[in-house]
Amino acid sequence: MTDESKIDPSEPKKPRFGARLRETRQTFQPGLWSRLIAISAIGLYTLVFVVLNTRRVKVSFVFASTRVSLIWVILLSLGVGVALGVLLSQLHRRRQRSR
Repeated sequence: MTDESKIDPSEPKKPRFGARLRETRQTFQPGLWSRLIAISAIGLYTLVFVVLNTRRVKVSFVFASTRVSLIWVILLSLGVGVALGVLLSQLHRRRQRSR
């Protein structure tokens, strides 16, 4: 009896190593995994940043003052900076178009 006679024809054949390797190369997406790792790292950094900046600080405005968590001061400064940056870029773009 040979080895071929022992194989049941009703069983599906296993793909060869080369075929499995090609299939793995097609389904493995290194760009996706690198983006997921980067997003996870940024998320973890943000979480640690928020936790470490929960100390309460005094914020003095022109007419009043208050005590808030430091993270809110940082986020407010970030928001104001982004808003001013967008407004200034729009103003610059408008001036460039009018010339």
